[in-house]
Amino acid sequence: MRTRTKIITTAAAGMLAAAGMVAPAAAATAPAERQAPVATSDVIAANTWVYTWTKANVRGCASNQCSLKYTVEANYRFSAICWDNGQHVTAYGISHNKWVKLGSGTNWVWGGLLKGNQTGNVPNKCWTPSG
Repeated sequence: MRTRTKIITTAAAGMLAAAGMVAPAAAATAPAERQAPVATSDVIAANTWVYTWTKANVRGCASNQCSLKYTVEANYRFSAICWDNGQHVTAYGISHNKWVKLGSGTNWVWGGLLKGNQTGNVPNKCWTPSG
């Protein structure tokens, strides 16, 4: 018995999830445009919203040493993908190394600037291939 693989992009899954819709069994794109299969946890994370509780800097990696991309005000809403360990930061009486990868896939915000727990309530830890 053959099994069909669901192939969707994270962005498409996020838009479908935000609209309360279920992703189709397969994307209707040409083979050259297809993305790698998306894990169920990535589909869920694509619809995870995080909110700043104070002004926050968005950076190019999970460290204050990385380039500052932009700054947002309190109560700003981001789409988040996952969280990971990065530079340990102490600010506002908060101290930890949890950083949240934003929906762009290239930008990060320190979890201490987000409402909720250390990861802004983002449930998924980022996965990176070993080796």
